[in-house]
Order: sequence, then C-alpha cells, then structure tokens
Amino acid sequence: MNIFRFAHPEYLYALAVIPVIILLFIVMRIMKRKAWKKLGDSNLVTKLAPSVSRGKPVMKMILFCLAYGLLVLGLANPQIGTKLEEVKREGVDVIIALDVSNSMKAQDIRPDRLERAKQAISRFIDKLENDRIGLIIFAGQAYVQLPITTDFNAAKLFLSTIDTDIIPTQGTAIGSAIDLAMRSFVGEENKHKALVIITDGENHEDDAVESAKKANEQGVIIHTIGMGSPDGAPIPVYHNGVQVDFMKDQDGNTVITKLDQTVLEKIAGEGKGIFVRASSGDDGLETIMKEISKMDKKTFGTKQFSNYEDRFQYFLGGALFLLIAEFIISNRKSKWMMKLNRVMSGK
Repeated sequence: MNIFRFAHPEYLYALAVIPVIILLFIVMRIMKRKAWKKLGDSNLVTKLAPSVSRGKPVMKMILFCLAYGLLVLGLANPQIGTKLEEVKREGVDVIIALDVSNSMKAQDIRPDRLERAKQAISRFIDKLENDRIGLIIFAGQAYVQLPITTDFNAAKLFLSTIDTDIIPTQGTAIGSAIDLAMRSFVGEENKHKALVIITDGENHEDDAVESAKKANEQGVIIHTIGMGSPDGAPIPVYHNGVQVDFMKDQDGNTVITKLDQTVLEKIAGEGKGIFVRASSGDDGLETIMKEISKMDKKTFGTKQFSNYEDRFQYFLGGALFLLIAEFIISNRKSKWMMKLNRVMSGK
C-alpha cells in the first residue's frame, strides 16, 4: 500500500501566486492592445510589425506558470511511503496540573506566575521525545485540558489558550487535580507515570497531601513546583487587558498571595517526588525532567508509514526544462512562419 505526502506542505501556499501572475499578464495584454490602437489602424500596425507574434507571449506565460508550479511542488518535496511498520517507542506518561486561580497572576515572578509557568511547560514539551503528555487545569475545580497524547503540537496549542478566566470557580483544589490525574492516566501499570503540579500552593479546598499519598500507593510519582515567593505579592485586577487595580478583601485591604512552600513539600514527599521552587531565573522544570528521565519506561507501539522516498527531483527537473524552453522561445514569429503567411496570402 502506497501513501502520498508532502514533506514541506507549507510551501504549497506559494501556488496562490499563479492566478496573480496570470491576472497581471492579462491586464498588461489589454493595456498593450489599447496602446497599439492609439498608433492607428490595427491591420496597418500589424503590417508595420510583421515579425511580432501574438501567440508566443501567451505560450511563454503558460510555460512560465507551469515551471513555477513544478518548482513549488518540488520545494514541497512530494514523497511516496511504501511500507507500513510498527515503530516501538519507550517513554513516560506525564500529566502537568497547572493552577489557574487568580493568585497565579501575581507578579513576584516575571512576567507573572501563570505566564512564567506556561513558558516553562512549553520548553518542557519541546524536550519530550518518546513520552506522552496530558494537561490538567485547576482552580476551585479541576478539568482535563488535554488528554494523554503524543501530539506535542496540540499540547502547545492547548497550552496557549490557558488563562485564569478559563475556570469560573475560584480557589485552589490541588487534591481534586491529583484525583482527576489518576483517572486520566491510561493503562493499569503506574510505574512509568508522573504528575507535575505547578501552583503557588495556597490550597483551600481539600486534603491534597492525602490525595498525593493515595496516588503514590498506586505507583504514580508526584513532583511539585512552587510559583511565587514566601513574601508574596498583590494580585492584579484587569479590565479589557489593562491592569486597573489590585484585589482587595472585604475590608478594602490589598490581598497578598504567598507561596505555601510547606504544603507543596508535603505533597511531593507523599508522592515520592521532589519539590522545586521556581524563580525568575529558574522555572524548575529542568530539575523535574531529570528526575522523570530516571523513571522506568513503557513501550508504546504506534503504526506509521515509513521508508518515504523523495520525488522532488522530478518536479525540479521538469521546472528547469520548461524554464529553458520559455527562455529559448522568442516573442517574434519564426522565419518559416512568416514565409508561410506570405504564401497563404499570395504575396
């Protein structure tokens, strides 16, 4: 069974230039005809310039467009896949649980806690190879943003949409995020599974430490990354993307959100993982990734077409041939055609 694909399909957008070239050519032809008419009678002008061909410019344009099209197809590199095989991959299942509560907008880590965390996760995804990744977001409740997948592009796309307003219920339910992660992992064997919790640690909703203990009893390793500083920072309030104030309590005092390092250390301890405090210079995920790389790997089997053969050379060769032909063809009539016209006209 054969399958066809382009190695670089993004180059195919350049084909949209062809209609523009044709349109410009037609406009130029019309303008040229109008200019000739201003010189005098069209038959008289034709007799004054008997060697000028009307058809050859059209032929040259067709050859140029065909050559351009073949050149674009060649750059896109058509490929033929001739073999379907199962590729074995070994990796770890990693779920990242990201806190999206309002306190993650505090700016004690620049540009703010949430944006810094998203930047770190994006770099983390770039370094994944044979692993699978999932995303969970939580505030007062926890939701699956992206199920376990090997599609790292999709993971980065879903990551880019995350913000504090994505969950209406505020709070920090770390325990709910852990429980949801346990339900989201695929398969029964857990020794190759890790949960990374990124939060400021201000848990107000449940017993996250107990949830971490239960998760580790089932074999899942839990790491925690603390976003923020123990001294804390105010929580900005935005309106239409512009900061207008800081969050106030019922008495009108500015709310200060502080990193709860103690609870995150306890969660990581019960989860047999490590705690890392993030800073503006170190987001902590590099350290976590080193720990994950030490874990037992699971073998995944994915079927895919392999042994793709390039076919770009045929298209580039055709484009070169047509360009040479277009260059050789003159805009003037050939001598034998001019003689034939004289014979046909009886002159």
